Amino acid sequence: MTYRCLFRIALLLCFSTTALSTSYSLLRFQQRRSINVCQKLLWQLPSTPQHCLEVRMHFQVPEEMKKAQKFRKEDAILVLYEMLQQIFGILTKDFSSTGWSETIIEDLLVELHGQMNHLEPIQKEIMQKENFTIGDSTVLHLKNYYFNLGQYLKSMEYNSCAWTIMKAEMLRNFSVLKRLTDYLLD
Repeated sequence: MTYRCLFRIALLLCFSTTALSTSYSLLRFQQRRSINVCQKLLWQLPSTPQHCLEVRMHFQVPEEMKKAQKFRKEDAILVLYEMLQQIFGILTKDFSSTGWSETIIEDLLVELHGQMNHLEPIQKEIMQKENFTIGDSTVLHLKNYYFNLGQYLKSMEYNSCAWTIMKAEMLRNFSVLKRLTDYLLD
C-alpha cells in the first residue's frame, strides 16, 4: 500500500463509529453506499480476454449465502465483517500481472477498510454478548471459501486470468453483501 492509501485509512480510523448505539438504519445506508462504490471501482478494472474462461473454477459459496434464510441483524453483521475482511485480504495480494490501476485498488482497499471500521465495534460487542449463532457457522464456511479463492490465485501464480476470475467472484460477493445489508434495520 502506498502512503496515500495508508493516510486515507488513518483518517477513517479517526472518524470511525465506536458504539453499538449506532443506528442500524444508518449503518445499512453507509454499507450500501460503500458497496456501490466498491462495485463501481471493480467495474473500472479491465478484464482479460475470453480465453480466461478456460481456467475458471466453480467456487462453492456457502449454502447459507445462497438460500434466502432469515439472518438476524447480529448474524448479518458477523458475516458482513468477515466477508469484507477476506475480500480486503485477497485484494492485497500480488495483482501486478493484471495491468490494473494501483489507484483503483487503493481506493477499493480504503473503502473496504472504512466499511470494516463502521462494523468492527458492533461486531466486537456482538461477539462478547452472543453464544453460537447462524453467523458463527457461516463465518467458518466463509473462511474455507476464501481460503480456496486464495489457493486458486496462488496455484495460478497470480496471473491475469486468475485475477479476471477473481474480479467476477468479488462482484458476486458484493451482490451478496448488498443483500445482507437488508437485515440491518432498527
